[in-house]
Amino acid sequence: MGGFGTATEDSASSDRAELESRLADVREQFRATSDILKVLTSGASAQAQVFEAVVHNARRLLHADVAQIHLLEGEEYRLRWSSGHSRAYLDVVDRYPVLRDRGTLIGRVGMDRTAQQITDVLADPDYSQLALQKLGGWRSILGAPMLVEDEVVGVLTVWRNEVAPFEDRAGELMTTFAEQAALALRHVELVGALENRSAELGRKVEQLEALAEVGEAISSTLVADEVLATIVSHAVDLSGTDGGSLMEFDEATGLFRVRTAYGTSAVVIEALRAAEIHIDRTWVGRAARTRQVLQIPDLDAEPAPDDPHLAVLHGSGWRSLVAIPLVRPDRVVGALVVRRKTTGSFSDETCELLTAFASQSAVALTNARLYQELERQSVELAQASRHKSEFLASMSHELRTPLNAVIGFSEVLLERMFGELNERQEDYLRDILAAGRHLLALLGDILDLSKIEAGRMELDLTTFTVDGMVVQALSLVRERAALHGIRLSLEMDGGLGAVTADELRLKQVLLNLLSNAVKFTPDGGAVDVRAWRDREEVCITVTDTGVGIDPADQDRIFDSFQQGERSASSSEGTGLGLTLSRRIVELHGGRLWLSSRPGEGSTFGLSIPQPDAAPDAEDGAWADDGELVGGPTVVVIEDDPRSAELVALHLRAAGLRAVGASSGEQGLDLVRTQDPFAVVLDIHLPGMDGWEVLTALKSDPLTAAVPVVVVSVEPEHGRGFALGATEYLVKPVSGEHLLAAVTRLLSPTQAHDARTGLSVVVVDDDPLALKLVRSTLEPLGWEVHTCAGGQRAADVVRAVAPSVVVMDLLMPQVDGFAVIDELRPDRDSDGPPIVVLTAKTLTAQDRSRLEGRIAFVAEKAGIDLSGLARRLAAVAGAHPAPGDGS
Repeated sequence: MGGFGTATEDSASSDRAELESRLADVREQFRATSDILKVLTSGASAQAQVFEAVVHNARRLLHADVAQIHLLEGEEYRLRWSSGHSRAYLDVVDRYPVLRDRGTLIGRVGMDRTAQQITDVLADPDYSQLALQKLGGWRSILGAPMLVEDEVVGVLTVWRNEVAPFEDRAGELMTTFAEQAALALRHVELVGALENRSAELGRKVEQLEALAEVGEAISSTLVADEVLATIVSHAVDLSGTDGGSLMEFDEATGLFRVRTAYGTSAVVIEALRAAEIHIDRTWVGRAARTRQVLQIPDLDAEPAPDDPHLAVLHGSGWRSLVAIPLVRPDRVVGALVVRRKTTGSFSDETCELLTAFASQSAVALTNARLYQELERQSVELAQASRHKSEFLASMSHELRTPLNAVIGFSEVLLERMFGELNERQEDYLRDILAAGRHLLALLGDILDLSKIEAGRMELDLTTFTVDGMVVQALSLVRERAALHGIRLSLEMDGGLGAVTADELRLKQVLLNLLSNAVKFTPDGGAVDVRAWRDREEVCITVTDTGVGIDPADQDRIFDSFQQGERSASSSEGTGLGLTLSRRIVELHGGRLWLSSRPGEGSTFGLSIPQPDAAPDAEDGAWADDGELVGGPTVVVIEDDPRSAELVALHLRAAGLRAVGASSGEQGLDLVRTQDPFAVVLDIHLPGMDGWEVLTALKSDPLTAAVPVVVVSVEPEHGRGFALGATEYLVKPVSGEHLLAAVTRLLSPTQAHDARTGLSVVVVDDDPLALKLVRSTLEPLGWEVHTCAGGQRAADVVRAVAPSVVVMDLLMPQVDGFAVIDELRPDRDSDGPPIVVLTAKTLTAQDRSRLEGRIAFVAEKAGIDLSGLARRLAAVAGAHPAPGDGS
């Protein structure tokens, strides 16, 4: 039994090896056939390469020493292409033509019209080409006929210089190569015939060179008068006549009006223009109505004309003329009239040429009219676009301001800044917030698209961490994903660092990609986000497990108001998100791409160029400048510099001073020396981990009372609280949640210290906007002063001497520009930093006027209130406080 099993396995192995060998042969044959077809379809100039490819591939795939093609010429076959022949053989082969008889394999294949071989030509008693065989040295030879329309036109043969018969399937392959060679030969014949026909047509074209010159002149300009003058002058020269005129037809009046004339006196031209040449009552009109060329060989022989056009010409000495109608399929365009001072008919050839010329002239005249109409419509469209942009700009303030108030106050109430909410109140507020954000997003998309199309969108470049932007964008879609059981994951490589870009716009792009991914992913699916730095680029991809996007839709979905057919819910939204996203990324000098296959999900990616900043050489410890940020101290123990920087930004926004360490040992030293009111602690630290740090802090009487807020990716709340943590937050953590956890730990005195650190004057004529900024900043410890309009703004700023000024631009009577001019007459003027918060779409002139006198511009549309607070704190912290002597 064992021997039988081994034999079976050997047989199976042998069969598999044979099948693999045959598969490799088939692949080679397919590749060779594909190469030949590529050459065959590459144009007439490459046809000779087809035959070279055939003999080369036949010799290679059949393991032959020589491959050759003989073409039938009369009663003989002659060698035309080959591969593998010696030079000596090629020098003498023409002396030995192959006859159409059975003395050679080529003769037999041609007569039998089928592929066949001779195993050994020396053993074949009927083989007669022995003299040439002695020079070539072939023994085994295989051939196949080349058939064109069932006629033998040649033979393809291969030979081996030793007795080695070809396999049966070699004949099939030879037949395939022979068919390709015959196809190529037929193609060459057709190309030759075409070239002969082209030469014949070329002779005809020479007769129309004058007409071509006219066409070239006509196509060189779309100015109507120039086109018409060109038509008449060339028509007269082409026909050998003495003069002519071109008439333009007015459909509204039914009259032909002489637009231009050549070889005609000014007096006659004026008389022709004064004549009423109607389409229904004149000879020219008859030519146009019948769409025929009409001629009058002798005006004297005609009855006394009552045609005003002919009357003018006859009275001016013209004796013969021909009229060619200028028509389009659906209407009459005009008429061309050429004239002679002598009598005589016009030849058919002249009329034929003029007719062809008139057809081109009608197209040219129509194009000139269309061009004029296009210019007129372009002016109207430009005016309409300008009016639309002006309307959108003027309405943006009126539309966005109440929506921002609805959104902002909803957020403030949901954060319970003014008391607790019951469940129904919270549900209603969340509905209001969601509806407001949806309306604002729709409005923002339309306004943004308008600005991009008008070339007026400019980027507000700031430096920020990619980590924070990605985490915040993910937090905005986390709730919707959870409702549908969609898993969100985030992978961020180390070394991303800070980037310089428009944070709000990039977040808008990323949020759009994330929202689409969640929307088009079925329940229970997954959305994966990855961010990394690739040399001089920062890249972010969003991958979903949805149904994918059909290749036909993958370009279309980036067009305005277009959506892919991914699901029944694809009708949601405006279809502007991806259009805006791609254009915003392109404004950053980057690119937005898509990779998707139906049924396998989609990956949207973006990359923006960012030089790779070298990390600073630090010992792992850092601290805010105590003179600039003087609030209560928080020790941040975090080994990831980007995460540490993000936490510090949140703390500064609340008027707190952040001191950091990148290891547990350094963190313990800082807690003992800085006497902080709280510690923010990561768990995954090099060396001494967070659990050990927490244990050491709570074991030391000097530090046991310091509250510890654990911020970690590990959801081990129980362990954290058991070891003494006061708060436990799981990453990713929003700034609002972090600040809420930390500020709850402040004593009343510390809260007052933090609250008195920063102050702001807010100037805006909209009371809702003033309330919104106040409700955002006051809970973070800001002292907020408001000014309802620009009249007293400068006086209030001088009296209060705030840390920063927030200024609207669109205000009645005294606008924000005037206030800024008064506070900052020039770039070197002293005073608190000014931040512009406005719904106005800034023009290049506006930005030039503000340049160097403000810290940054923030748009009211979709403003990130917590982000604004952080940026205001950073601006205030970077500016010397009044009276500090700096």
